Amino acid sequence: VLSVIDNSWASPVFQKPLSLGVDLVLHSASKYLGGHSDVVAGGVAGPKALINRIRNETLPYLGGKLSPFDAWLLIRGMRTLPIRMKAHEASALEIAHRLQALDIVEKVCHPALNNGLPPGLHGTSGLFSFIFKDVIHIQTFCDHLKLFKLGVSWGGHESLVVPGDVVANQKAPPSFADAFGVDPLSVRLHVGLEGTEALWSDLQAAMAAARTD
Repeated sequence: VLSVIDNSWASPVFQKPLSLGVDLVLHSASKYLGGHSDVVAGGVAGPKALINRIRNETLPYLGGKLSPFDAWLLIRGMRTLPIRMKAHEASALEIAHRLQALDIVEKVCHPALNNGLPPGLHGTSGLFSFIFKDVIHIQTFCDHLKLFKLGVSWGGHESLVVPGDVVANQKAPPSFADAFGVDPLSVRLHVGLEGTEALWSDLQAAMAAARTD
């Protein structure tokens, strides 16, 4: 049985799945590898025999050829990947700790909190979620954010927010929220590179505006 992992969240900086016995590693290179929200690309890494099989059986039919300019953008982004990942990690972890200490937050879902990192994971990225208690109006909270923008394609330099109630209220079946248990009071953050204190001030102002108690 072949094992495949999407390593886009941790990036090669914080997790190296091939060394853990995984057969193929996928990356959405549009995210952290590119890092600037200006390239659409993906990658797969693995043993030469498997990569040759993919090249011979799949690429002739599905393509998979990156343009020279997109490749240049990707190389440019990867030059700063270790520095960017450490900045994403530090800022997101600090904000996660601060959110965990608030009485209006029910739960913070960040792998570095509480029990520490699982084996094989050597750091964390800027993407995590948390769940408010029922004293926050989610739409008002998101509307009052200035630095965090609404957007789903995380991994760039900018900070993003996705409110759980948008996912929970989607109409098209099957419901993504039902399948994955998305809480309508949840918020997914991608903590970018604008600076911890500036981002925390933005969150604080939005939470103050959105309180209903």
